[in-house]
Amino acid sequence: MAATPATPSTQSQVHTDLISDLPIIKEATTSRVVVNNDVLRFVLFSFDAGQLLTEHASPKAVIVQLLTGKLEFTVAGETAVLEAGDIVYLAPGDRHALVAIEPSHLALTMVNVDGEGDQ
Repeated sequence: MAATPATPSTQSQVHTDLISDLPIIKEATTSRVVVNNDVLRFVLFSFDAGQLLTEHASPKAVIVQLLTGKLEFTVAGETAVLEAGDIVYLAPGDRHALVAIEPSHLALTMVNVDGEGDQ
């Protein structure tokens, strides 16, 4: 698989048809990196029902938005059921996991917060 090219943080871009370009595949989890630079990384995921991401953490701040479907999202041992439109903020280092209850699309934005204070 080829490496994702960097997206210049000084160059605006428009991406369309992202969900239709990342179909839900039976018994699979798939992803596509849309934007990737030293400031942030935006990834679109598709999950078939029953697919999961095991517990893990990111050194970056993370925003998760469920675009379609329904899933269980666990942060620090607390589980919530997310539906389309729901958002989760993850502080750097917070452990989290998920299980798709229904076929779903999820948007993930990771932001580099090194050296930044609370604003």
